Amino acid sequence: MPNTRRRSFPRPRSARAWLLSALAGVVAVGAFGVLFIYFVLFSHSAPAPLALTSPAATIQSPALTSTEIPGAWTVASKSVAGYRVHERLAFLSAPSDAVGRTSQITGGATITGSAGALTISAASFTVNVESLTSDQSMRDSHIQTLGLESAQFPHATFVLSSPVTLPTNATSGAEISVSLRGALTIHGVTKTVSIPVQARLTGSQIEVVGAITFPWGEFGMQAPNIGGFVTVDGTATMEFDLFLKHS
Repeated sequence: MPNTRRRSFPRPRSARAWLLSALAGVVAVGAFGVLFIYFVLFSHSAPAPLALTSPAATIQSPALTSTEIPGAWTVASKSVAGYRVHERLAFLSAPSDAVGRTSQITGGATITGSAGALTISAASFTVNVESLTSDQSMRDSHIQTLGLESAQFPHATFVLSSPVTLPTNATSGAEISVSLRGALTIHGVTKTVSIPVQARLTGSQIEVVGAITFPWGEFGMQAPNIGGFVTVDGTATMEFDLFLKHS
């Protein structure tokens, strides 16, 4: 007898099933895109926090004498300043900090006194934050209008408000620690802050390194947020490594 049984064919998938499959594909592609951007853009190692140069590098530079230190000192070459923040890409935390720096710094300090009674009597510094650069040109472009809004507020300044007495071993070439209290202006907002710094006086130069961490809102800024896709933590760090020479 002829076979009258009907062959069974796969039933067409429902519209809902097709929609779910399509959404799953979109999610998979999106996740792949996030991971791709994460490893391409965020896989770089950030520069280490700024620190005093190694004492070994200054062995041939004798310590300054107490008669060489008083006077006006201005920012010299090799000086840098910048920011350090921690970024997030969607649900992933960046493996290292985002760091931007510039060497466009002006200003200086005045040291008075003699022997074991040296004092920083005045100091002021200006950083051109519009010139900050990092390892990502896209990031550099965004901070022109987000966070620092450097296109609108191109300068950050610090003006010492309280004299600082240097430790008696300042002329020995040893690392010294002091705190600089003064007016810090970022994003057009001025706050009185105390910045802990480390310094070393050797040869014909003074090196000063410091950093200060603060909430974005303290200086009227909002933490950068690019469509909820790229965000940063709620605090930012300003850091600097200044080399000063006699004017």
